Amino acid sequence: MVRKIKVKNSGLIKLQVFDDFPDGNLVIGEANKNVPFSIKRVYYINNLYNRKAERGKHAHKLLEQIIFCINGHFTLSLDDGEKKQSILMNNPIYGVRLGPKLWHTMTRFSSDCVILVLANDYFNESDYIRNYKEFLNYVKK
Repeated sequence: MVRKIKVKNSGLIKLQVFDDFPDGNLVIGEANKNVPFSIKRVYYINNLYNRKAERGKHAHKLLEQIIFCINGHFTLSLDDGEKKQSILMNNPIYGVRLGPKLWHTMTRFSSDCVILVLANDYFNESDYIRNYKEFLNYVKK
């Protein structure tokens, strides 16, 4: 897991963890505490058996999300229109904030990968920017 995020509109989020060895870990995220917004949507992605799968490939105009890899690993690529950064997501305690105007792509999934995403708003298709050239024009405005 990376220690510093270099792109704009992003950052690391650390959840609270209680090590209850030998009975596992308890990991806690609380809205407006270690999750910096009220949570309106939660979704997860699993069954990523296709090693060539590529997910994301979009940005949002307003939506804020936090992405976690709660099992396995994957590579998260971020692009703010000026800087790019790739992050190995493999620690369930740390998430990456995906703020507005941040293109993100997910690749290189382990077969046991489970991705959890917390969002500050409900699904709204008009908030998506799904074309990379449109994204670059949007962030330059």
